[in-house]
Amino acid sequence: MNEEQPGDKEKPGVVDDGLGGLTYKVIGLAMAVHNDLGPGHRESTYHNAMHQRYLDAGYTAENEPELPIYDENGNFVNFYRPDHRVNGVLLTEYKAHFHPISSDDVAQCIDYLACSDCKVVLIFNFARRRLELKRIFPPKKITTHHRQRWQHPP
Repeated sequence: MNEEQPGDKEKPGVVDDGLGGLTYKVIGLAMAVHNDLGPGHRESTYHNAMHQRYLDAGYTAENEPELPIYDENGNFVNFYRPDHRVNGVLLTEYKAHFHPISSDDVAQCIDYLACSDCKVVLIFNFARRRLELKRIFPPKKITTHHRQRWQHPP
C-alpha cells in the first residue's frame, strides 16, 4: 500500500516556475524597496532602486535589455525594452500607477515573452499603498496572441 506522507504534495497555491526560487527572491527585493521608499515616486526611482538591490544580492541585472520584434517574414521591425532581465532568465517590469495593474500592462508583459526566451515576467506596481505584483506566464499559443493583439487595436 502506497500512503502519502505529510509534505509529499505541493503546497496549494505554490507554482513552480522552473527558476529555482528566483521569482520569490525578486519579489522579496521589490517588497523591501517598497517598504523602504513607499509609494509616490516616479517609476525611474523604483527602477534604480531595484537595480541596486539586484547588484547587492549578487544577481546579474541587464538594464532595459532590447528584445527584438520580427514580422512574419523574419524582418526586424523594432524592439521592446522591459525594465530588467535578471540572471538572464526573468524579465521584470515596473509601474508607478495609482490605478491597479491593467490588462494592457499584462499584455505588454506577454509581448515581452513572445520576443524572448524567458518563461516568466514579474510586473510590479510600486505606487499603490501595498505593493501590487503579478507573475505572468506565456499563453499556450503566444504567437497567435501576439498577432491578434496587433490586428485588433483597442
